[in-house]
Amino acid sequence: MPDRALLEEMLQQIDVVVSARALDELLWFRDELLRWNKKINLTAITDPVSTLEKHLVDSLTLLPYLDQQGTILDMGSGGGFPSIPLKIARSSYKIWSVDAVAKKIAFQKHVIRSLKVQGFTPLHARLEDLPCHNDLAPFDMVVTRAFAPLKDILALAKPLLAMNGIVVAMKGADGLAELAESEQYLQEDGFHCQRTVKLRLPRSQAKRTLLIFSQEIS
Repeated sequence: MPDRALLEEMLQQIDVVVSARALDELLWFRDELLRWNKKINLTAITDPVSTLEKHLVDSLTLLPYLDQQGTILDMGSGGGFPSIPLKIARSSYKIWSVDAVAKKIAFQKHVIRSLKVQGFTPLHARLEDLPCHNDLAPFDMVVTRAFAPLKDILALAKPLLAMNGIVVAMKGADGLAELAESEQYLQEDGFHCQRTVKLRLPRSQAKRTLLIFSQEIS
């Protein structure tokens, strides 16, 4: 099956439909990721079909659980996941994509320039320093993918989250176990897990868990 048809089919299996243009841009992004990866370390996954599923489709598993528009912070985005696929699929989002590795942000800037994307800011910074950036407004949604322990994610997200905002932690098969281990921290720091989603990627059947948090309003 051609990659374009395969990508479209996998997205349909996770209840995501994107435009024909978005499909083309996602495939181009995959190809650039693998081309740049020969020079700088962006991904350990180098098989083109596996990259479609485990980077692009995996990133877009978020879409059914996010608002249609709003501001998004992607913490520790690496090569641009999930932020770039989210922006390609839904142009209405305003996204800040932050990573501490300059070469990875350089790649993201190349992608954004090449696709002529507006409303996407790749930022080379330490997440601990973000509260000092006066130009960053509180975010409606903070997302992370394979980034850090849950306690660290929520601690970093807390000062950056808008009132009524959500944090979405993309985890693997052990996501619910990690959630249970973090219960005391959640109570102490005012976070509430409002939804858990267990799913499998459509081709490999790899297990994924989405943990969606809001802050308790005192």
